[in-house]
Amino acid sequence: MSDDCVLQQDDDKKKKKSPVDDRPTVPAPSEAMLKNLRTAFGLLDRDSDGHVTPAELQYMLQKLGIEVSDDLIAELIKDASKTGNGLIDENDFMQWVTKIQAIQGMDVSSSGGDSEEEITKDLLAAFKVFDRDDNGYITRDELRTALEIIGEPVTDAQLNQVLALGDIDHDGRIDYEEFVKMLL
Repeated sequence: MSDDCVLQQDDDKKKKKSPVDDRPTVPAPSEAMLKNLRTAFGLLDRDSDGHVTPAELQYMLQKLGIEVSDDLIAELIKDASKTGNGLIDENDFMQWVTKIQAIQGMDVSSSGGDSEEEITKDLLAAFKVFDRDDNGYITRDELRTALEIIGEPVTDAQLNQVLALGDIDHDGRIDYEEFVKMLL
């Protein structure tokens, strides 16, 4: 083969474009987002061993009223775990949630404060976690259950203190407005 022919082949190779990667890029999460993800991971990791097991994920979802099959739990764990050992460590969890949010079009890199609409949405979602029967009020029993779900068992005295702080109209329960005032 002549030198001209080899040079021509090299030029043809340079002209060909490399394949395009169509996968969504995942931006680095903000510090606020990382803090929230660490908190969420801590709630899932009930035994604080640094890993979330399928049983721990299933337990939390059930406590939130979300019934998920064991097969789906296994798929979720498999998708999130980089080692394939059936466990999710904190790093796996952060990457997994960030990837899901990027796919959904959420801006995880924003370090600015949430909009008023986002805050309201988050507060309402938090209220609904506590308001298990969806009647618009958090009762003493619902408050105890919610705190136990997140691994914060309380004494009757502590429960009375929280209710006293939140129950502004003294009707023995916390409505959404009282809940918001207590948190903000």
